[in-house]
Amino acid sequence: MSARWRTCLVVIARNEAAHIGRLLDSVRPWVDDMLVLDTGSTDPTPILAAQAGARVAHIAWPDDFSRARNAALDLASADWHVVMDADEWLIDGGEALQALRQTPPGFVGTLALDDHFDDGIAHTRLSRVLPGTVRYAGRIHEQPRHALPIQPLPVRIGHDGYLGSRLKDKQGRNRKLLEAALADHPQDAYLWYQLGKDASVYEDFAASEDAFATCAACLSGSTSASTSGSTSASTNVSPIGNPSWWPDLVARRLFGLKRLARHADGVVFADSQLAACEHSPDVFFALGDLLLDWAAEDPTQAEVLLPMIEEAWRRCLVLGERPDLPGAVSGRGSHLAAHNLALVLEGTGRADEAKALRTEFPAPTRP
Repeated sequence: MSARWRTCLVVIARNEAAHIGRLLDSVRPWVDDMLVLDTGSTDPTPILAAQAGARVAHIAWPDDFSRARNAALDLASADWHVVMDADEWLIDGGEALQALRQTPPGFVGTLALDDHFDDGIAHTRLSRVLPGTVRYAGRIHEQPRHALPIQPLPVRIGHDGYLGSRLKDKQGRNRKLLEAALADHPQDAYLWYQLGKDASVYEDFAASEDAFATCAACLSGSTSASTSGSTSASTNVSPIGNPSWWPDLVARRLFGLKRLARHADGVVFADSQLAACEHSPDVFFALGDLLLDWAAEDPTQAEVLLPMIEEAWRRCLVLGERPDLPGAVSGRGSHLAAHNLALVLEGTGRADEAKALRTEFPAPTRP
């Protein structure tokens, strides 16, 4: 008879009464145990978690995500820990979680995350299935620390914590923790990237540009942060080590430079990064978007810019969808790029070609 390994869903939560039941109901059939560590709820989160079958424990919020996660892992004390957040839920792949009961805990498993936001869905993979001895490090955007092989699992989860209706409740929380972490690790490029993402989510594009430029400077080996509001040479080189999240930073930075009306800086930056990001439809989509905004702002440049815009969005369609790339947004390699390109084709007298494009890349119907 094969060995049986105990599995446990592990969650930290605070004031998630509206969502905790959805998560626990979706995972309960596939695991042996569920542990919810409440960090100071003032709503019925702990009661609802217990009613849904979870063990519930309490801790004062330590202002440090890894400390909270590790406390929850210690309490769970299983052979396999499936780590999820209260505003997530299992979409499919429960059988793969169930199969962990017959799987020795010798690797870290990744799950596919569909991150829902107001304008679409972004995709990434996260290391969330952990052997019982693995613990986290990092005050925020914490990562499991281990030397084990990583294995992708056929498990997909959803997350809707960044829909506009919920963003306001989280505003400032992550930024405070990121700034505290950067005070201890000022050359940590990943933390600067996350700070830039947080600022862009709340449309503070000046702050996001400073953070993204500093991230690029750290990756290029520069010791100075870029806070001058201008794109310098040190922030326009391909990153050392080519982190997997770099194309996401490039796409987000181009969007921010567009919103700051720094179109020329955006083009210079994009030109320096297209080789490193040649497989990312999101980067080419953002470049076309920036160029179109420039053409609208300065129509005298339209004749030069329109062929570049068209080329960028055609490149998206050639690349196709890349949900395997961190931060990839659904549609930027298909119907969203096709829609934008069709508008350009119609505006330049190519209506038949635009119609064919829309037929080839139809927008998905909403359920």
